[in-house]
This record gives sequence, C-alpha cells and structure tokens, in this order.
Amino acid sequence: MLLPDAIDGTLTAAGARPAPGREGVAGLSIRRVHPLAVVLVLALTVRLALAFWPTVMYPDEVFQYLEPAWRMLGHDSIVTWEWREGIRGWFLPTLLAGPVALGDWIAPGGAGAFVVPRLVAALLSLSIVVSAWFIGARISRTHAIITAFAAAIWFELILLAPHTLGEPLATALIVPAALLLTNGPSQQRLVIGGALLATAFVCRFQYAPAIAVLALGTCWTAWRNLIPLVAGGLLALLFAGVIDIAHGAVPFGWLIGNIAQNLYHDRAADFGVSPPSAYLVNFLVVWSAAIVLPLAAIWRGRRHAPLLLAVALVNLVFHSLIAHKEYRFIFLSVVLFTIVAALGSADWVQALRARRAWRPFALPIVAGGWVLVSALLAGASEPMRDYWTRGIGAARLAAELRSDPELCGLALYDIRFQLFPGRDRLAGASPLYALQAADPVAQGRLPALLRATRPAFNRILARPDAAGELPADFSPRSCTRVGNADACIYARSGSCDASAAAPFVINDVLVRLGH
Repeated sequence: MLLPDAIDGTLTAAGARPAPGREGVAGLSIRRVHPLAVVLVLALTVRLALAFWPTVMYPDEVFQYLEPAWRMLGHDSIVTWEWREGIRGWFLPTLLAGPVALGDWIAPGGAGAFVVPRLVAALLSLSIVVSAWFIGARISRTHAIITAFAAAIWFELILLAPHTLGEPLATALIVPAALLLTNGPSQQRLVIGGALLATAFVCRFQYAPAIAVLALGTCWTAWRNLIPLVAGGLLALLFAGVIDIAHGAVPFGWLIGNIAQNLYHDRAADFGVSPPSAYLVNFLVVWSAAIVLPLAAIWRGRRHAPLLLAVALVNLVFHSLIAHKEYRFIFLSVVLFTIVAALGSADWVQALRARRAWRPFALPIVAGGWVLVSALLAGASEPMRDYWTRGIGAARLAAELRSDPELCGLALYDIRFQLFPGRDRLAGASPLYALQAADPVAQGRLPALLRATRPAFNRILARPDAAGELPADFSPRSCTRVGNADACIYARSGSCDASAAAPFVINDVLVRLGH
C-alpha cells in the first residue's frame, strides 16, 4: 500500500500543490517566519536546558565519542575495546574535538568539555523541527505549524537531542535530506541531500536500509536523479575517508571491523539480546494506552508522507532483526512516526475548523493535546523516568572528586567504569586505577590486592556493600545512586605512590578484561 505512493519521490501525493481551500506554500513569507521563529525558540529553550542536565543515557556518548575527541587533543582518556579493535570511525570524534576544546577552554575541569558538545548536538537537532515545518508547509500553513510544534515538544525528540550519539546526529541529517530529496528536487538539492545521507551513514551505518529506501523513492521514477545524488554522497564519503587517513586508519576499515566483530564474532550479544518483538513492547511500555492516539494520527497522516512512513517502518523492521537492541537505535523511526502523526493531527484541526463552533479552538485543542500527551508520557513509565535521571548521581560524585584538591590517585573498586562520565571528569590529571574481580591478575584475591596497592591512591569509588573489604584508613564521604545501586567515595589522608599500582592503570586493566 505504501510503495505506489512512495516511489513517485514525493512526501505527499498532493505535495506539489496546496490542499483545496487552504493556503498554498510556494515559499517562505514574512507571515510564516513568526510562528516558525516561536516554535524554534520553544524547541531551543527546552533542548539547551537539557544540555546542561548532567545525564548520560548511554556510555557510548562518552566513551565512543567524547573520550576519543579528548584524546585527540593530547589528553589521557579511557580506551575501550571498540577503539582497540578499530571498529569505530574517527569522523564524529573529529567533529566533536572542536566543541570539546572550546568547552574545556571556557570551563576547564571536565564540565565544559562535556556540555559544549551537547549544546552543539542540541542545536543540530533543530534541523528536525525546521524540516518538519516545511514538510507540513507542502500541505497547508496549519500542517506546518502543528508538525513543527510536535517535533519541538515531543518528549522523545527532546530527550535524545543533546546527547552525543550517532542516532540523533544521523537523524538530524536524514530528516532534512528527506525534505530536499522529495517533491521534485533540483540538481543542487539532490547533491546536498546525497551528501547528508552519506554523512548520516557514517554516523550510524545501521541506518543504511532506511537511507536506501529514501534514495530509492527519490530515483524510482527519475533515475537521472541518481547521478547528482551519488555525486553528493561520494563527496561526503571522501571527506570521511580523509579523516580516517589523517588518523592513520584505513578508510572505512572501521566499518568492516564492526561488521566482523558484531556479525561473525557476535560481540554485540555480550551486551544483551532481545526477541524481534522487543521494540513493539518498548512502544507499548513507553506510550502505554496513549499509543492509540499516535497510531490513529499516523493512520490519518500516512497519505501525506508515505515515503517517510516507509522509511520509518523499514528502519524499525531492520533493527528488530538485530539481536542486540536499545531503544535509541530506532530513534529515526520515532522521529518519522512523530512527523507523520503530526501531519495526521493537522487534518483533525482542519476537520474541527469545518464546524463553526469549534473553529477558534481547533488549533489550541490539537496543539494542547500534543503537549499534554508528551508531558504525561515523559514520566509515565519506569524506563522514561530512568532516562531523565540516568548518570546524575555519577556526575555528582565525579564533580566532588574533580574538585578535591587532595586527590592524588583514584581507584574504581569492583565497579563498572561505564557508569561514570569519563576519565578527566573523574580524576583529572591524577592516575585512575581499576581493581576488578574479573581481572586475571586479581585471581580471586581482590581485597588483598587492594591492601597491597593502597599507597597508589587516596580515594576509592566502591559500592557500600564492599566497605568491609576496604583498608581501615579509608572512610566514607559521599554516597549516591549510580546505576542500580549506591556508590560511595572513600577517602584517606596522605600522599600517593603511583608505583604501587602500576599494573592496574585503567587502560591496562581493560586490555586484560577485553573491555
């Protein structure tokens, strides 16, 4: 049902002409600037505020992107197995290195290098809001306002906007590419759209099937579009390849290594596996009974954007077939579903306006419905409440450690490093050690090993239930929730002798653990 409407390369069958009886949208008029500006100010306000909210939803945003960017600037950082195996590309860390350096210059001590890249990511996410406006504007002014407004305030789009992850960054490129590549694209728009899609592929190559569907819809009835589309894509890929070369890596060798590690060696399964139905269950959990409303709106809006809906569904199905699942993986689908649903809800506005008594209230009712449902669902489920607060406790402990003038060495005692916001924010210039029960060197004698290495550090991060294993001169200071349980700082007075724990510098331990 989707394919006949999608393959003509338009977002909507009526995309090239205004809806009957409604205002056309051939261009951007002064009257349209005002509502779009208001929506953008609203979107920017909530996103920038969240950029300062010290959550870390997923360790990847720190250890796969910010830590390598920090390392590029000549600093010490934690090196994970993905980087040792060469399955991560240098494109995103290189682009983030500038914001990281700027942040460290503005606010030295780790916080600035963390916040400024998030501010940049939040600003880039506005491309989704702007694109949503113009996608809706192909139908009517009402569709433009409602679609942009929904993209600005929907809780899932706000939640991921400031996080330095491949999924939201790739989505911020794919949605404007969809705008450019549909509705009779010019040669220039095809080149730019192709470059955006290729860049999105580099950010999140698992979006390749979705990107392919969008490219197919662009070229299905006009194969001449393929030449400028591919030309733009090759230019972007060339740029990404040059970045790899500049770092001494084989261009796109990370892509081959990633597929080999996760497909043939099944490394991703180490982080958990889920059945194909898991994402559908996620939607039911996150949206609960309110899922009826977006589904009805999507059903109504499908005629306006069949290609976008096809891209969203293909992306959802593809990721459902991958054993390791995380909700962020389908962020592109969530965004496109939101846009299609918003288009459908704008039809409801027009239906209400057809009734004289409802005409003044139609737009406020539907817009208010989006706000109400978004606000309710943002904290209705346990997963969502966890997402809004994940990492705050770790950030609090990190800030206390980083500002501690007596810190000369820090040990993580049988606690996962992934729970904390990066090496520099934890220990600064002080050595960082990891004492882990799974370390082959520990050989089941972790408490004894801790006593032997204690001269190397005067601060320990550990769980409260491990307090009995710590040396007697370490006393508890601050405790807070980190992950699924509390974590505490334990401190002793005195100096540090780094030679006492030389084999337990964190990166050496990670090599032995394969982490």
